[in-house]
Amino acid sequence: MKRWFLALIAANLVGIVALVFVYPGPMLAPGELIPAHASFANDCFACHAPLQGAVEARCTTCHEVADIGVRTVAGVAISQRTTMPAFHQGLADTDCMGCHTDHRLAGLTPVHSHTFDHAMLTPAAGAACASCHTAPKTSIHEGVTAQCSTCHSQKSWSAATFDHRRFFALTGPHDVACASCHTTTNDFSEFTCFGCHEHQEADLIREHREEGIRNIDDCAECHRDTNAEGGEGREGREGDEEGEGREDDD
Repeated sequence: MKRWFLALIAANLVGIVALVFVYPGPMLAPGELIPAHASFANDCFACHAPLQGAVEARCTTCHEVADIGVRTVAGVAISQRTTMPAFHQGLADTDCMGCHTDHRLAGLTPVHSHTFDHAMLTPAAGAACASCHTAPKTSIHEGVTAQCSTCHSQKSWSAATFDHRRFFALTGPHDVACASCHTTTNDFSEFTCFGCHEHQEADLIREHREEGIRNIDDCAECHRDTNAEGGEGREGREGDEEGEGREDDD
């Protein structure tokens, strides 16, 4: 290949590189910067590193992770009433470009749609739902302080993954507030059937022992249907065997 041809290629490459530095906007076509970063319009390297693109280390030069959502870059406190809750402090990794792009209208640069994913949070932050979310103003949520994950998943808030009908149907007189049965804890795996009308512990123990039933710690083991009597509420329960849960007197 002739030297003049190689020299021509080299000259073109030098010219293109020079134009990228002199006119970065038209050459790279990244689109306009967001208003808050408009002052960096002619300073690409404020955010970009050579041959690496935008890097998190340059974002955190101005935006300290501990202050995001709490204070502005000028150190002024942000009212949480006027913005979303601060959650950046609970991110597992500092991946600013995972959600953010500073160029509003991309030209040759592809437009990416960024969505928040709970998997980005540390386990502790992911479990602290109330730090970002407020429980709905419904009767079933009143007074509940248990983890939202007890009934809900992070993939879909509605519908709740817990179906009370699988364990004890809340029909008839049992359609009551959660605290009526879950009295001592927000661990909803614990409950009591004692204290309502004829459901007095001493009376129930006596009545069940007359029928040969000694263990009544788990009422729903036998009474799954509020309209059924005795062991009828156990019908259809997978894995149950006739007589399970009963201990006959000798």
